[in-house]
Amino acid sequence: MSVFGALLRRDLALARREGGATFLVLGFFLIVIALFPFGVGPELDMLARIAPGTLWVAALLAALLPLDRLFQADREDGSLDQLALLPLPLELVVLAKVAAQWLSIGLPLVVLSPLLALLLNLPTEAMPTLMLSLALGTPALALIGAIGAALTVGIRRGGALLSVLVLPLDVPVLIFGAGAVDAAALGFEPTAHLMLLAACALAALALAPFAAAAALRLSLD
Repeated sequence: MSVFGALLRRDLALARREGGATFLVLGFFLIVIALFPFGVGPELDMLARIAPGTLWVAALLAALLPLDRLFQADREDGSLDQLALLPLPLELVVLAKVAAQWLSIGLPLVVLSPLLALLLNLPTEAMPTLMLSLALGTPALALIGAIGAALTVGIRRGGALLSVLVLPLDVPVLIFGAGAVDAAALGFEPTAHLMLLAACALAALALAPFAAAAALRLSLD
């Protein structure tokens, strides 16, 4: 596990050094949320009604932005071959890289979400559910995205293909995440949606590292 920790710290240090990816994702999230009041009008009831779906769609699209560089940068500079030789299963290498990406991008998105939810007049009682749903859902999105990133790692400008591969798999996470926030905003109990969202996250955690590692092995052969 010391190798896993070292790899996690390496990727976090690279993310801090570059910095641009975090601001790009958060800026995209902010712009998408800010544009909706201009598109649907300033009526507060309408904004509150569409807020759960809007916030989750924006989060999903923002989570797609950094995926094409998850493994591509390591492949370009030869680091991916070195990572495959580490005394650590490639599945754990994938998990460490996904964890570093979520800590540098997904976690700030979760923290920022209540402030942006105010732009859409989301009821304050739904804010904890929004943060919890994103805290459960964004790791699932990152893990699912890792599969697409691994499948397209050898393709130049594979971002469009990556989105086509990943978006259908993200639909259950979107449905349960937005459903939880919507239920809380309407005064209903969101527990069922959150449990299903947690199940999606656990399924992604169990399956995605193996699928992504298998795809990476194919690209390295």
